[in-house]
Amino acid sequence: MTATPPTSGSDTVEVREVDAAGWPDFELLFESRGGPKWCWCRMWRRDAYGRMPHDPVHMKESMRQRIAGGGRVGLLAYVDGEPAAWCSVAPRETFVGLGGVKEPGENPAAVWSLTCFYVRNAFRHSGLMDRLIEEAARHARENGAAVIEAYPVPPDGPSYRFCGFIPVFAAHGFSEVGRAGKRRHVMRRVLG
Repeated sequence: MTATPPTSGSDTVEVREVDAAGWPDFELLFESRGGPKWCWCRMWRRDAYGRMPHDPVHMKESMRQRIAGGGRVGLLAYVDGEPAAWCSVAPRETFVGLGGVKEPGENPAAVWSLTCFYVRNAFRHSGLMDRLIEEAARHARENGAAVIEAYPVPPDGPSYRFCGFIPVFAAHGFSEVGRAGKRRHVMRRVLG
């Protein structure tokens, strides 16, 4: 667990990797009003049998199994102990069909992907996404990543907004290196 400065006033923000003990908080956040309970952040992840589940019940169970099995899936941000935001960050090898840039000679295990975000309405515009980006970079670096890759869209983009916006990542030292499909841009940050 990493304590980070408050977002405003007396709020205390903590960012934690999601693990089996944190499943109830992850579930609470995803099932909250407006939460991403339709996907369970499984869009680019296969289940234990190599399948890509497409219905919410199987997606939830597949994610629960992945977390229970020790799989790396992402980070939760807590404000005053309450689950408030999420980002998916894990080795790129754990995703399927994500796109991205594969540099010649690059160790695939050293590239981590920051694929999506969810911030509860009550906590939007409080700086949590910025915190999650920095915590994701730190977390990836501490777990052996040399590069972190994100797949944002322009602020006026009609879809994939859950991936974040290009200017936000640029402000955090990410540089555009390619495209992943028609809408998503591939941005990278070298981790020192």
